[in-house]
Amino acid sequence: MLAGIAYFSLGYPGAAIFATVVVALISLRRRRQAELREAQELAQQQRPVEERLVMARELHDVLAHSISVIRVQAGVALHLMDSRPEQVRTALEAITAASDVGMRELRAAVGALRREGEDLPLEPTPGLHQVDALVRSTSGPALTVTVTRSGQVRTLPPEVELAAYRLVQEALTNTVRHARAAIAQVCLAYGGSALTVEVVDDGVAAGPVLEGNGVRGMRERVLALGGQLTADARPEGGFAVRAEIPLQLTSADRPA
Repeated sequence: MLAGIAYFSLGYPGAAIFATVVVALISLRRRRQAELREAQELAQQQRPVEERLVMARELHDVLAHSISVIRVQAGVALHLMDSRPEQVRTALEAITAASDVGMRELRAAVGALRREGEDLPLEPTPGLHQVDALVRSTSGPALTVTVTRSGQVRTLPPEVELAAYRLVQEALTNTVRHARAAIAQVCLAYGGSALTVEVVDDGVAAGPVLEGNGVRGMRERVLALGGQLTADARPEGGFAVRAEIPLQLTSADRPA
């Protein structure tokens, strides 16, 4: 503006400076368009990487739970084979249930990797309606798992259903693998604006707990939906995982 005032005060013609402004605006627009194209290309390049990370997390959750349950129940069956053979059947039934759940979810996860134009996965996305089957596959002679529901039980948004199911799955996997617990309880509280998921056990966890890949994955799922998660030892003994997931998260509130 100062340059324009000085230019006009000296009596120079106005066409030249207007032409300069037009050229500058055109150059600025082209630069912004180029930056927008670069940002779009970068986003397209990053999308496959993000999708692979999501699928890797899905496969980890599916396989870690199923294999852990099968391994523990097989060990229980071998241990009870001579002393209490009548309970071996319960362990074998738990192995069968865990393998069925694992194979069903594995087919669904692998099916999602199919290229466009191929058949879609035959299995639906896991959700809270499958928690009972998950609990049955985890329970056995060495571990009793129960599930309770409170509030208005209803179908929730798919992303909330999947995150809550995976949270329960990973928490029970950690109980089976590390806690040496006899009892575990899954609590689902359906609120008006949030779903609260809690998994507690009576295992041997005590003191500060290092956050491994399992807890980190649960936290990432919950944070991605705008929620909060805590996972730590209980003062009275055992371990507790608790998450609160909002049910009405707008696009403006969703974390980038």
